[in-house]
Parts: sequence; C-alpha cells; structure tokens
Amino acid sequence: MVKPSLLQVLKELALLGGIENKIEISSMELARQIQTSQQTASRQLLELDAQGCIIREMGIKKQRIQITERGVDQLKQEYAAYQQIFALPDTIHFTGSVVSGMGEGRYYTEQRGYADQFKEKLGFVPYPGTFNVEIEQVEKNKLKILRSYKGIMIEQFTAKHRTFGGVQCFHAAIEHQPVVLVLPLRSHYSKILEFISPEHLRKSLDVDDGDAVAIVIQL
Repeated sequence: MVKPSLLQVLKELALLGGIENKIEISSMELARQIQTSQQTASRQLLELDAQGCIIREMGIKKQRIQITERGVDQLKQEYAAYQQIFALPDTIHFTGSVVSGMGEGRYYTEQRGYADQFKEKLGFVPYPGTFNVEIEQVEKNKLKILRSYKGIMIEQFTAKHRTFGGVQCFHAAIEHQPVVLVLPLRSHYSKILEFISPEHLRKSLDVDDGDAVAIVIQL
C-alpha cells in the first residue's frame, strides 16, 4: 500500500479523469489541487512514477499523466476499506492461535441451565468444554462491534445457590467448521474467544495449542 500522502495524489488524479485518460497537468496546478508546495507535488509524482502507480509523458510546460493498473489497485483497496467502515457488516473476521483453557468451560457447558438453552436455541448440546482462541490485542477492537449486536441470548439462571450469567451467542466458522461463539455478558473484553460445538473441535480441526486459525463470525 502506498503512503497516505501519495494515495491522496492518486485520488486527485483519478477525480481529474486520470484512470481512463491521460490528463495534462503541471506540478504547480497539482500543488494547488492538493494544497501543498510545488516542490512537494513534484516529489510525490516522482515517487508514484517510481512505484509504478502512474505513467508520465513530459511536455514543455505540463506533463501528461495516467494512472496505471497498480495505481487503480491502490485506490480499490482504499475504497474497500471505506466500505468496511461505513457499510453494515454481516460478518466479522478474526485470526488467532489455539490455546488451552483452565477447565472452566467444561464446568459451565455441563450446567443444565445452559445445556437446555443451547439445545433449544442453538439446536445442539455442546461437547463438554470450550474451544479457545487467543486473538491479537489490536483485534479486541472488533469485539466492540460484535457486542453491539444482540446475537442469540442465553438467559442467566440460578442453580446450586449461585447465579450463572447470561451469554451472547453468534454462529461462526473456524476454518469452515461450523461453531458457535459464546460471549459471557459479565466478562470484559478478553483476548480469549470461546467456542462451542457438538464436535470435539481439537480433533475435527486437527489442531493443537499455538496453531493459527481463521474465524468468521456471522452477525
């Protein structure tokens, strides 16, 4: 990906018609368009040329510039990023590494109050325990988006003189294997994502601690 300052120049050239045609423009005219100095505009054009994002034909006072296929690809990447920002997503993607839990997942999934609701609302009784994936710190930001969706709610209940908290559930896939993400309502934004499935996921996915996996959450 080109630097943001160069991307801005590409955008301006595209708005002037530089994708379909060769446009005539001087470095001074470009400098006025992007509100910078002539020296900076000239340097940026040289960088874009060197990176194969534009082709230039030099004239006496002006130059003819057209955006190359590589330059168009850079603009398309920027466009795709803005689509993700402003369009309502229907999936969220995570990557992470398989980790072992502390054994608490088995205790919770075997509670009748959870198991009955999983069967009713998800259509299956989970294999005992949870499949845990640790995500990168930066990917925790995606959890804020995820938390804004209601998902499938597993209600809190009381048993054995204690209250078990509610859980948000989202259908998902790990390496194309159907799973369900469970997010305890009381938890903070942990880096550990917990998944349940009727299958023994470590065996069906053939993974061990430290193995990288790709996750797609359905919203």
